[in-house]
Amino acid sequence: MKFLRKYHKWLSIVFSLFILAFALSGIVLNHRETFSGIDLKRGWMAEDYQYKNWNNAAINGTKKIGNDSILVYGNIGVWLTDSNFSAYTDFNHGFPKGVDNRKIADILHTTDGKLFAATLFGLYNYDKNEKAWKKISLPVKEKRVVDLLEKDGKIYVLTRSHLFTTMDGQTFKEIILPEPESYDHKIGLFKTLWVIHSGEIYGSVGKLIVDMVAIIFIFLTITGIILFINGYRIKSHKKKSMDIQQIKKTNRWNLKWHNKIGWTTVVLLIITTSTGMFLRPPLLAFIGNAKVGKIPFTELDTPNPWFDLLRRIEYDSDSKIFILSTMDAFYYSEDNFLSPLKRFRFQPPASVMGVTVLEKKAANTYLVGSFEGLFLWDYSNGFVFDYIKKQPWQPPVSQGAPIGDFKISGYTEDFGAEEIIFDYSLGAINLESGKFPAPMSEEIIDKSGMSLWNFSLEVHTARIYVPIFGIFYILIIPISGLIILFILISGTIVWYKKHRKKAKYKD
Repeated sequence: MKFLRKYHKWLSIVFSLFILAFALSGIVLNHRETFSGIDLKRGWMAEDYQYKNWNNAAINGTKKIGNDSILVYGNIGVWLTDSNFSAYTDFNHGFPKGVDNRKIADILHTTDGKLFAATLFGLYNYDKNEKAWKKISLPVKEKRVVDLLEKDGKIYVLTRSHLFTTMDGQTFKEIILPEPESYDHKIGLFKTLWVIHSGEIYGSVGKLIVDMVAIIFIFLTITGIILFINGYRIKSHKKKSMDIQQIKKTNRWNLKWHNKIGWTTVVLLIITTSTGMFLRPPLLAFIGNAKVGKIPFTELDTPNPWFDLLRRIEYDSDSKIFILSTMDAFYYSEDNFLSPLKRFRFQPPASVMGVTVLEKKAANTYLVGSFEGLFLWDYSNGFVFDYIKKQPWQPPVSQGAPIGDFKISGYTEDFGAEEIIFDYSLGAINLESGKFPAPMSEEIIDKSGMSLWNFSLEVHTARIYVPIFGIFYILIIPISGLIILFILISGTIVWYKKHRKKAKYKD
């Protein structure tokens, strides 16, 4: 008991700031749209978070809309420039305030000159008369649009779970995507733990429950700190007796509710802590490829086999097939999605975080980019060529982290005949010369902060501590998780022993 009480107290104090940071950031992460209008200046942050040479996914792609008019888009929103990157015009008018509201996944320039933008919070059309983006309502609760495609005058709109078509950009029809061949009705263990941790497993109600869990963590931490400080104040003989009595009264209230709220919610606290530990490396490696059955009567228990899996869509006019990139594999349809989708026999290397580049290069051959790198993929024979290192790709002997030597966030050929890649950390790189001379303009940097949601994600995943701990930051989540579990369990045991002793004494 003395051991448990001692380390419950001291570990709680030492890790109190981490616990508060996890709890507060978790609340923000659960309500991205609510906080989407709040940005932070990147200049206030560590160097890794500041824009330099188009890093941090500043640009996901480009779209040529005239002889010398090119739209660049990504985390900076949309900007109009020329073929030399020499001048920039803000093209974000119409998007709501906040960088999250103008994070662009794709821009489609149709054959009849219309512009559509796939954003984090919906589909937009550019009104040339008002020179502003106008939001278009989709017939689905889901808002995130991840890709756009035009084929035979028809526009395809891909969200993370659904595929829609439209002819006029106003009336939409959903294409019910059939199941993939050999569908086992299972879902990734990672996704399952993710929605349990966030509360999304029970929709909005579940998220509010997890918000309450975060508030409880905050309450327990603050009351614990008060008990710790007051304990030393009581031991001090410099205080007047009246002050000590008031401190003791405050302590009794704090201890009563610290214990009562702690033991009644300990199961929820343990579930939230333990699930969060497996959502980041190194423990992620143990569940990354595992699949489990869908939990009945939850958000996961959906008849849609593509729930939250869809990432990119392309149409290969040579083979006359639609290609779908998902979170876990590439599929194709030969009959306009009438029969079960087929999984490509040969899969390219691609991060589970999603494909960022999918460009046709030749017959049966696509350029595939993700945080694994950039590769030429011939889906007919499985040949994969590392496009940056200029050598055939060899599959790794063992499964490691889902990140390669290059974290590709974008690619373009719109600037002359040169190919330019955008690496999340390194920024823009000319594949021919290795350099990219066009710097980011001060106006773009000034208007492109970091959303409060993204900052909270860095805190919640412990990446914010990289400048302090370096690569060892990766251990913060599992170590913190184990210590928080010890704090919760030891506190419950100490309370139970004391409570049982009191009950026996009363008897």
